[in-house]
Amino acid sequence: MFPVLLFLFILVPIIEIALFVQVGGVIGLWPTLLLVLLTAVVGASLVRSQGIATLMSVQDRLNKGELPAQQIVEGVMLAVAGVLLLTPGFMTDAMGLVVLLPGPRAALAKFLMAKVKVQSMHQSGFGGGFGPQGPFSDRDPFHRDQNGDVFDGEFERKDKKDEKEKKDNSDDDDQHRLH
Repeated sequence: MFPVLLFLFILVPIIEIALFVQVGGVIGLWPTLLLVLLTAVVGASLVRSQGIATLMSVQDRLNKGELPAQQIVEGVMLAVAGVLLLTPGFMTDAMGLVVLLPGPRAALAKFLMAKVKVQSMHQSGFGGGFGPQGPFSDRDPFHRDQNGDVFDGEFERKDKKDEKEKKDNSDDDDQHRLH
């Protein structure tokens, strides 16, 4: 992996410099610099709007009780697109703009999700206490009854301050009864 990253860190700047020279030779220095700044500004605003849309989609999926894995991956990809667009250069801008487009971004997210294996904590035995081999394997961590139902409950924390207020209120009631 390190040789690939090293190669990219060397190759990408060389390509970007070559593109700057080529574009600058055709349209001139100042239009080239203006074009680089324009792509950064437009890209940042597009990343912002697409990011808000993705966040809304994540919230919608969560409200429906669904796992928003695709939207989370797309959100990370939008952050990468933002970095690519803010990096000066035409190649990085082109890559960032491709990731900003909803179609290619969704396809790339599906591809990445297919390549990544996610294992839940319950299956992996993370920490030694959640898996079947953990120290709590003879007990159900969710305290289910024989039917497999989970019982919800509520609790109320009593602080010393609350107890003092109740005592003060009861003292006031006693004094009112005396008069």
